[in-house]
Amino acid sequence: MTNATQRPLPSGFDATTTTDDVLKDVDLTGTLALVTGGYSGIGIETTRALVAAGAEVVVPSRRVQTAREQLAGFERVEVGSLDLGDLESVRRFADRFLATNRSLDLVIDSAGIMAAPETRVGPGWESQLATNHLGHFALVNRLWPAIEPSGARVISVSSRGHHFSPIRWDDPHFTQGYDKWLAYGQSKTANSLFAVHLDALGRDAGVRAFAVHPGAILTALVRHMSMAEQIEAGYLDEDGNLIDPRFKSPEAGAATQVWAATSRQLDGLGGLYLEDVDVAAPWTEDQVYTGVKDWAVDPDEAQRLWALSAELTGVNAFA
Repeated sequence: MTNATQRPLPSGFDATTTTDDVLKDVDLTGTLALVTGGYSGIGIETTRALVAAGAEVVVPSRRVQTAREQLAGFERVEVGSLDLGDLESVRRFADRFLATNRSLDLVIDSAGIMAAPETRVGPGWESQLATNHLGHFALVNRLWPAIEPSGARVISVSSRGHHFSPIRWDDPHFTQGYDKWLAYGQSKTANSLFAVHLDALGRDAGVRAFAVHPGAILTALVRHMSMAEQIEAGYLDEDGNLIDPRFKSPEAGAATQVWAATSRQLDGLGGLYLEDVDVAAPWTEDQVYTGVKDWAVDPDEAQRLWALSAELTGVNAFA
């Protein structure tokens, strides 16, 4: 089942739109944003763009020193320690932030891993589902006292990779055989479903949530892919040069999540999957690289995933 508003607006933007285009004439002075992964890839471009528009940005980071080095010279940015694969680390970060008595206006869950080798975290959870989804689920729920008062927007960075797999209800942690791309796909479906149900739960408080496909961007996200794999996938030529015309610059890759977080065009909307700086169309068989699959925006699937995630993490702001 697909939300009736899951269709292009149209926004007037496209795949070539950059963060500077999106934020032209936008003043974010007085806005407090949190950007996970905000020191690398499209995350650091998101941080840069928000700061340039006047926002203050909190960047939770697993590699705190690296984050501080990458963000040196950025104004109005603070770095905190957070490992999304460790629920105790999530709790500590949230407690520290809540102790500051600040409200968040924007939350962009941009951190993630892709095509990782089989790795177990916490109580044996598959690492991509744990890092990409469950860690963010716990973080947003724990930060709810800072998110609700301001009627924040929460952006969950998904991917076209959601096409690879729905939620594997019978074996979400791949205990019966691991496939790194199916695991990545499931985690990205989870990112989208998280936004669907968070929006349903939060809209009466003014909190709206969106899922985003940034597009293909050559960043450190591909670190688990060998050169041979990237060549076989058509990303690179034999000399390591980027040849895939679908790939965006970081400035264009971050544009959709920045638009999702700040655009007045989305006022009154939520629970939608976005791509190329617009609301995506539902997937049809003639689409190869675009569109959202029903399984990633189905409200019943989203509610079921929320219940499972709350059970696994022991965290639910709405219980």
